[in-house]
Amino acid sequence: MEKLKKRWGISSNGQVLLILLVFSITGSSSLFVARPLLDYLGITRLNFTSEFLWGGLSYYALRILIIFPTYQILLVCYGWLFGQFEFFWNFEKNMLARMGLLRIKK
Repeated sequence: MEKLKKRWGISSNGQVLLILLVFSITGSSSLFVARPLLDYLGITRLNFTSEFLWGGLSYYALRILIIFPTYQILLVCYGWLFGQFEFFWNFEKNMLARMGLLRIKK
């Protein structure tokens, strides 16, 4: 637990538990939210060819592309609800910068 506190720059065990709780709730709920969104857009596994390699990969790639932004938005929202907005806002900025999607000027 001390390694996480040092790495994340936080001071209490309670904060670590809240942050881990936010990560777990966000992961579950992003999948829960993505399903109705996919249904609304008319994207189901049956829409893709029965050949697993291309049809399956196309479906799951599209599903991940929809889940990813949903997860990012929910992570910041849940972080705000649990009083850890600043941590998750900085976490998002750093993660997106590492992925090359956000350029942070110092």
